[in-house]
Amino acid sequence: MKTMFLALALFATGAHAAANPDATPCDGVDEDKQTLKCSEYGRDTAVKLMSENFQNLVERVNAQYGANKSEANEFIVRLKTAEEAWKKLRDADCEVEVFPAKKGSQQFDIDQNDCLARASDERSEYLESLLQPE
Repeated sequence: MKTMFLALALFATGAHAAANPDATPCDGVDEDKQTLKCSEYGRDTAVKLMSENFQNLVERVNAQYGANKSEANEFIVRLKTAEEAWKKLRDADCEVEVFPAKKGSQQFDIDQNDCLARASDERSEYLESLLQPE
């Protein structure tokens, strides 16, 4: 029964998305019945924004340290090192957070996606805040 309901909900969402190009898999999803597609969309959107904010930060570094290329390059190397370390921490924290759910289950995947999205949103805000003009 749940599978049939989920299939109907996804079909309805797909039909709505075809009529509305700005639609997302999260449109019309009940908070208590989040779908896997919605959690994937949230994760992908958050990771994409974080990547954009990282690139914007690299551009700000180059603009602010433009006169001193070696200092700009050193800053960017440290920034990339920090980003890789942060991704490892994010992934480890999310593994702890979703531990009670059975790996491979839909609930595990949804919880994992939600954790990655939330952490990526937080990181995105942090990256956006760095080297802003005062």
